[in-house]
Amino acid sequence: MKKLIIALAMLLFSAGAVHAQDQTIEIKNFMFMVVTVTKGSKVTWINRDQVPHTVVEKTKLFRSAALDTDDSFSYVFDKPGVYEYFCSLHPQMVAKVIVTDAQPPAAVHRRRPHAGS
Repeated sequence: MKKLIIALAMLLFSAGAVHAQDQTIEIKNFMFMVVTVTKGSKVTWINRDQVPHTVVEKTKLFRSAALDTDDSFSYVFDKPGVYEYFCSLHPQMVAKVIVTDAQPPAAVHRRRPHAGS
């Protein structure tokens, strides 16, 4: 019985790990971060520098206004892919968000013989 409970707990934990995973990116020292998230995740950028920055996706899918210190911008990624982005005020600042289409594994139910059988 104890093994069954542990197996069920592990299955629930692993199934929950593939859902949307919100992520925060701190903009510091004129740098962005590359992150990988699952489809449906919200990514929030927070400017921690003392100068304004923007967050602009390469094809203009999303674009923030100028973010002053401690301002933030969020975007929900609903499709898998690689989204390259940059700061329009400092074009050397580039990074990407990688969005995966991870799905929970299908539950497999197998009957195991009882130890006393």
